[in-house]
Amino acid sequence: MSQTPIRLLIVDDHPIVRDGLRGAFAGTAEFEVVGEARDGAEAVARSVALRPDVVLMDLRMPGVDGVEAIRRLQQQAPTVRVLVLTTFDTDSDVLPAIEAGATGYLLKDAPVDELLRAVRAAAKGDAVLAPTVAGRLMGKVRQPVQGVLSPRELQVLELVANGATNREAAAKLYISEASIKTHLLHIYEKLGVRDRAAAVGEAFRRGLVS
Repeated sequence: MSQTPIRLLIVDDHPIVRDGLRGAFAGTAEFEVVGEARDGAEAVARSVALRPDVVLMDLRMPGVDGVEAIRRLQQQAPTVRVLVLTTFDTDSDVLPAIEAGATGYLLKDAPVDELLRAVRAAAKGDAVLAPTVAGRLMGKVRQPVQGVLSPRELQVLELVANGATNREAAAKLYISEASIKTHLLHIYEKLGVRDRAAAVGEAFRRGLVS
């Protein structure tokens, strides 16, 4: 008696990545790719329409990102399991995705057999974590004390608190906008917040900015 295949939705803003993933599942009747999506909004709409068993979700995409898509799926298609598949394993990527409701978190450099195992596990509702991600979560549990901001991070936070955009802050500090974004991610991570408004509020609460 043939087994019902695990139905998959592949979500990534890069067509070449979607094609590669589709190819990884093509060689076996155990899996069926029922659709693809280019961003988080499309992922939610297609999940509601197609009801896949597992969504392979990239995190950083234009428009609605992966974390927001996972949150929306929890409300609109709660039976769908989400396996994050990304190149990023920083705390500011991992923790929000897990908190939003991801069943698993795998990195794109994982071998194909590991990916197939992870999808099987996710379909059953079992948690799957890449070793580096598991290590980060363990470290977070063991070290709940948040980090101290560097002098440069404090400068960035002060400018943001005074209403500067990323571009304006970059110009004042003679660094790139990309560097400002990186500093902000580290600030969010150390303050235990998710966005600039919360970072500014937390900074005032702690007396880090005046």
